[in-house]
Amino acid sequence: MESGKEIGYRFELARGFLEEAELDYSLKRWRTCVSHSILVIENTGLAVLMLFGVSSLTHKPGLHLSRLISEGTVSEEIAALIEEILPDLQKYDSHLKMLAKYGDEAEFRLPWKIFDEEKGVAAIEAARKCMRVSTEIAELAK
Repeated sequence: MESGKEIGYRFELARGFLEEAELDYSLKRWRTCVSHSILVIENTGLAVLMLFGVSSLTHKPGLHLSRLISEGTVSEEIAALIEEILPDLQKYDSHLKMLAKYGDEAEFRLPWKIFDEEKGVAAIEAARKCMRVSTEIAELAK
């Protein structure tokens, strides 16, 4: 895949997962709402990384985006937008993705017992924001 197609693919993945998260939200399926929201957040973070030539082979895009800012690789305007989504990229990392899949195995808490309405609402709001902001970044990076 060429770079433009890979970036477009990541954004399409994010859009599809956001549609699923929205459906889960409407049906009050909180675990899947969180799970799909995490995939939106991760894929938008990866798409932004790829805009600046960074490999998509990571599950911690926030870490690499922080480096882009500290290295001065991106403009101040883009850095400000990245900083807007960094907390979400860091919060909804691979640990929460594993909890949504397997629960807390050490405490024998099933995933459906971990994710409630409050967590579902917070996750989908973060996913919506990451989708909006990453699209803005993509427009600026053209």
